[in-house]
Amino acid sequence: MARLFGTDGVRGVAGRDLTAQLAMDLSVAAAHVLGDAGAFAATGRRPVAVVGRDPRASGEFLEAAVVAGLAASGVDVLRLGVLPTPAVAHLTAALGADLGVMLSASHNPAPDNGIKFLARGGFKLSDAVEDEIERRLGEEWSFPVGSGVGRVRDAYGEADRYISHVLTTMIAALDGLDVVVDCAHGAAHMVAPEALVRAGARVEAIGARPDGLNINAGHGSTHLDKLKQVVISRGADLGVAYDGDADRCLAVDHTGAIVDGDHIMAILAAAMHGEGLLAKDTVVATVMSNLGFKLAMRDAGITVVETAVGDRYVLERMKSDGYNLGGEQSGHVIMLDHATTGDGLLTSLHLLGVVAKSGVPLKELAAVMTPLPQILINVKDVDKGKATVPELVAAVAEAEAELGETGRVLIRPSGTEPMIRVMVEAASEEHATQVAGRLADVVRTACV
Repeated sequence: MARLFGTDGVRGVAGRDLTAQLAMDLSVAAAHVLGDAGAFAATGRRPVAVVGRDPRASGEFLEAAVVAGLAASGVDVLRLGVLPTPAVAHLTAALGADLGVMLSASHNPAPDNGIKFLARGGFKLSDAVEDEIERRLGEEWSFPVGSGVGRVRDAYGEADRYISHVLTTMIAALDGLDVVVDCAHGAAHMVAPEALVRAGARVEAIGARPDGLNINAGHGSTHLDKLKQVVISRGADLGVAYDGDADRCLAVDHTGAIVDGDHIMAILAAAMHGEGLLAKDTVVATVMSNLGFKLAMRDAGITVVETAVGDRYVLERMKSDGYNLGGEQSGHVIMLDHATTGDGLLTSLHLLGVVAKSGVPLKELAAVMTPLPQILINVKDVDKGKATVPELVAAVAEAEAELGETGRVLIRPSGTEPMIRVMVEAASEEHATQVAGRLADVVRTACV
């Protein structure tokens, strides 16, 4: 059977793939793996979980199912209400909870939803722990009764604890900055505008009226056109956009040009490096980060360490090797000195802080890197297990020799589909397109 947990928890269409029963069963299994009540018997207390969600309509019934599963297993539950994923992660640690649960499908459309579990301290789970939860799914449990059942209370006021935390990390006040913030009709719709105003910015919030069904619809980090339009019409200094659960952030400058995750990491890395705050003068990025980012970091005297695609792998490398900045082109940026996961609000505050402190417009700061044209071709209906056949390996070697130091090739089998992704970067879009097309043809003939 296919693994239930994906790259970021368990996701699917709510009510069909992700049912109330599955949500409850997962929570029961997680309660036993992450917060085994038996281990707390000697201490005289029950384990504690915090539960948050984004504004999706399905989050209401899924939250009820998750809370029921946890409390029935002897776990006390604090309901945080609608909050970003990084807020739930922070509060898992700040409130001393034994586990956290976030209900969200991030940038996916409203019919989807998902469940993410967080370990003590607010960190995402390892593959091994997720596998253990999945293995124990549906076991016969002996549930507590009477005084042994978990108690449930609302803790909606804890949102301010998170806002206060991110504000304490600021490197400069944002006085005088005119900012448009797109909340994707998602989990940041209340906390992000409030935090930015308290930081000193003049703020216009868009995508900040969730109705349970409009999350990510035409707004947020995956739909930047509305943000560009408002920034330009308002004459704002810049705009920032989050996704549905606000664990990622992208930006646009005053002209409407997109400042993606690679640009944001480059700006933050350069600023931290200049202040002596970048651990080991290193930033962690995935193999999908643009070569232009890596060349810019090299020129700035900053080392780039690469990981597989996925912010969890970035985080694992940061924790294991002692780095404090990493992220993805998609806008997941992890600032490990201040957060245990990608945090869109935290990222935007620090990006704006660099703008405010330096007095340099975002457009000029973003010029620290020049992205190379990047062409991605998804070759479908092939045997992804043949991504290393000799014919393709030889073709990739030939392409790499042709591109030299001004380009690169990345061949990636899909994790979920019979598909191989061909990505090529080159000095010109035309050259990248030509090389990617040739390699895609090789995949179609050699990987069947």
